[in-house]
Amino acid sequence: MENVHASAPLALHLYCRVDVLVTDAGALTDHAVAELRDADVDWSAEDDDLESAAGELRGSIADSLGAVADISRLIEGVPGVEFRGGWCRAEPGPPPREIPAPGSR
Repeated sequence: MENVHASAPLALHLYCRVDVLVTDAGALTDHAVAELRDADVDWSAEDDDLESAAGELRGSIADSLGAVADISRLIEGVPGVEFRGGWCRAEPGPPPREIPAPGSR
């Protein structure tokens, strides 16, 4: 039987799907743009500037949602688990893109 109390770190993949209903697109994009403005971004190292990046967020509700979703909070406060990275992407629906369960291929 596997020792569930092993002391060596173990990397795991956590796949998540969250369905949301955007009830106020303006509030969402305003929030995304505000977070972008508050972010510590070195714009000289980027392909665009703050205003063009903000314009892209204002032009896409899905990009705005993806920009503000903080998936690191999914495991916040769980003892013995450290968030290592990941990404969040919002896609217009329906239908949602199906992600096969591990081992179902």
